[in-house]
Amino acid sequence: MHRAAHRALYDWSNILGPAMIRQCLKCRVPPQLSSRAYSVVPTPCDSEEKEMLDRMLRVDHAGEYGANRIYAGQMAVLGRTRTGPLIQEMWDQEKHHLSKFNEILAENRVRPTALLPLWNIAGFLLGASSALLGKEGAMACTVAVEESISEHYNSQIRALMERDPERYTELLQVIKEFRDDELEHHDTGLEHDAEKIPGYWLIKNAIQLGCKAAIYVSQRV
Repeated sequence: MHRAAHRALYDWSNILGPAMIRQCLKCRVPPQLSSRAYSVVPTPCDSEEKEMLDRMLRVDHAGEYGANRIYAGQMAVLGRTRTGPLIQEMWDQEKHHLSKFNEILAENRVRPTALLPLWNIAGFLLGASSALLGKEGAMACTVAVEESISEHYNSQIRALMERDPERYTELLQVIKEFRDDELEHHDTGLEHDAEKIPGYWLIKNAIQLGCKAAIYVSQRV
């Protein structure tokens, strides 16, 4: 068998010729291009683009982390009620989002926000306290948070489209997919009586003010 393999290699060498073999060896994929197969984020061209992408990914990861903690808090209170399966379904999607951003941050060596311990506690408390108001309170919280996240994703989509849509094709696909999931959660909250809770607009505006503050600091810290 060894002799047969050697013979086959010899035959192919004669067919291709030394010049063609050398040319094939020169056509290896550069390292920076081969790594693109494993990441949705293009290799930054300069420090400015690196900083822009780092801030974008850091805040997206923080947002998905916070959303996971909110749903965890809601499930702690309403998990055994008839609303539990609905919350669990939305939480499962958020788990997928967080897992993807964990992967992207690791691949691109982007540190997460230093405020994750704070968002861990704050997110859970927000979810649990809203659920203590009943199903309507939990859904009002969902509407407020998911609307804020989807608007933030829309702003990122516009920024990337204006900069270079072809360069950021894969990243745009991820953000658009997650944005659509957040909009679905938002609509689910409205369909399940979010607006029926007394003081709905006050609760919604207060939560969204907190979301905007969290987005601002998570980009920078």
